Formats: sequence, structure tokens, C-alpha cells
Amino acid sequence: MNIHEYQAKAVLREFGVPVPRGIPAMSTAEAVKAANELGGPVWVVKAQIHAGGRGKAGGVKVVKSVAEVENEAKRLLGSTLVTHQTGPHGKEVRRLYIEEGSAIDREFYLSALVDRATSRIAFVASTEGGMDIEEVARTRPDKIVSFSVDPATGFMAHHAHQVVQALGLGRDLAKQAESVLPKLYAAFIAKDMSLLEINPLVVTKTGALICLDAKMGFDDSALYRHPDVAALRDPNEEDAKEIEASRYDLNYVALDGTIGCMVNGAGLAMATMDIIKLYGETPANFLDVGGGATKDKVAAAFKIITSDPNVKGILINIFGGIMRCDVIAEGVVAAVKEVGLHVPLVVRLEGTNVALGKEIIKKSGLNVISADDLDDAAQKIVKAVRGVA
Repeated sequence: MNIHEYQAKAVLREFGVPVPRGIPAMSTAEAVKAANELGGPVWVVKAQIHAGGRGKAGGVKVVKSVAEVENEAKRLLGSTLVTHQTGPHGKEVRRLYIEEGSAIDREFYLSALVDRATSRIAFVASTEGGMDIEEVARTRPDKIVSFSVDPATGFMAHHAHQVVQALGLGRDLAKQAESVLPKLYAAFIAKDMSLLEINPLVVTKTGALICLDAKMGFDDSALYRHPDVAALRDPNEEDAKEIEASRYDLNYVALDGTIGCMVNGAGLAMATMDIIKLYGETPANFLDVGGGATKDKVAAAFKIITSDPNVKGILINIFGGIMRCDVIAEGVVAAVKEVGLHVPLVVRLEGTNVALGKEIIKKSGLNVISADDLDDAAQKIVKAVRGVA
């Protein structure tokens, strides 16, 4: 789960991390009020969406009067911001963050994330702050320093020293870094984050080290331990289908393709998506119904797939071990009777109760294309979507 910048900075404040003063605003009137409370003489009007690249897209503006704050708020609220991370459709701006201006002397990049290779939290630091770290990694890999933190010891002085050296900080700034970095690590651990990105981490002209921007992601599986974090969720920033899927504990990710997929098992789901691509089409989603799905859960999954207007065909690929084929069949039949079937449907069933599952679908009278194996199923759904007999 991701949260907005202003929410991330509120979390950092809880741990004593230095961030600029700012006030969120949901309307132009609130933006003007926030500007007056902050006092100026320089303000930054920031669009709040779950995507990077806001500045380049016109979503971050530095202004020097309350009137300009008002004008920028009117311009941004309700507008669609298109960045390299939103895709061509962009995201609608519903929230703003009005922040005090900062006199920037230098910009750095700093992040913490879960390193799956070492099962530790890794820190990444670079002198190339304010830039896309992916681009820096591609063109200037020598400008990036990374290290992992042993959970047995936690964040220690030598870790801070690595960052200080990588960023070339002097004595006064080094002392500030040695104070800030353990707090960032503590916040990461305490809130079960999956990502904490500070870009940029800046040195002001007065010699203060502050987190000028903050991006946070949280481990969904740990949200039950953090109701305060879960309360920060903004459903407007998430795909409605993904939100609905989370209600049924379905592993669903919306994609841009035309073939909806219902599969049991993450590995099989990935293989199904790959073979659809192999035959020239693209999957509309990743959907793993899991091994213990019920009839209602399967029916909900099918409804979510069919609610996507881009879906031109559906492939159900089930290899029943723990998951029973008859349960899948019952769920599909129930969902089709409720919402109808307006696109080609290919079903491949194998494993536990496969004969019973096929019999349920056969007796339902549904216009279903049966497949013998995954390769056969992929070819049949691609042909059906393309209208090839």
C-alpha cells in the first residue's frame, strides 16, 4: 500500500525526522488558508498523486504570493496529471500539499527497501538527488552506493558513515546525518514498510539537512498490525478492481491487456500470462485465486475480470491440487448466471475432481471452449479474441 507525500512526512515527523512545514488541502479555499498559516514568503504547491515525476509534469510549483497559491490550486485540483509513472491516462489530482519553500543548496538521493537477495533492509544513496534513480543506475552507476543492515545489530554508526562518505558531507552535516539515518531505519522497521524513498534529501543554504520529499510503501500483509497506516489508504489512487479483489483476499493486479486470466497459484499465473504473450496477445490482469478458494470467492474473481471493459476474452487455467476443479466450475457458473458472458471463455481444468468440474460446466449450458492443456488453452483464447475459427 502506498500513501501520499504529506502523509509520509507526517509519519517521519513521528520519528523526529526533519521535514519542511506543510499543510494538506482538498480545495482552493483550504490551499489559501494553508498558505496564510505557513506565512511565506515562498510556498510550494504540490499535487498529491501516487506517482513520481510530478515536477516535470507541472504538478509541483514554487510561488511567491498567496494569490499564486490560489491560482495554482485552481489549476491543479481536478486536473489530470500525466507522468512517466502514471501511464498515458494519468491520475486526477484531488489533493494538494502546501509547503513552505526551502532554499536548496545541494540535493541527494536516499532510500531504504527490502533486499530480497539478502533478506535485509538495504539503503541506497546517491549524490544525484532529484533525478530518477533508474536513470542514474543506467548512466552513472558509480554515483550509487548501497549496503544492507544486519537485523541482529540494527542501524549502526558505520552505516551512517557509509552514507556520509558517499554523499561527501562535512562535519556538521555528518552529525545531522548520524541523527537522521537511524530514525529513518526505525520508522521503516516500526511501520513494516516495503519502501522509503527520500528524493531529494537536501542541504539548505543555512546548512540544515531535511527530507524535501518522501515516498512510502507498506507491506500489505502487515497492515493488520497498523490500523493507523491502513487508515491513510486513498482508494481514489488505486484500481477499483484491485480494491474489490482485496475484499475477497484475491491476489489481483490490473494490467493493460485484453485477455482476462483466472489461475490458481502464482507460478502458474505467471506462466499463463507468458504464454498469452507468446501467442501475440497481452494479459489484462494477474489473478491468483489461491488454493483454498470458495465458490463465492471464485464468483467474485470472475465478476472482477468481466468488469474490465478492455477484456475481450477470458482464460481460466486451473491445476487442482488443494484447489478443487468442481469449486472453480461452480463459482464460474454462478458468476456467469449473475453477470452474463459477453466474451469468449476458454477453460482448462486438470487435477482434483476434474471430471466433476467439467461435468458442471457442461450441464450449465454455457458457451465455453474446453482446452486440454495450457498451450492448447492459450492458442484457443488468442484465436477466439481475434475472431479466428
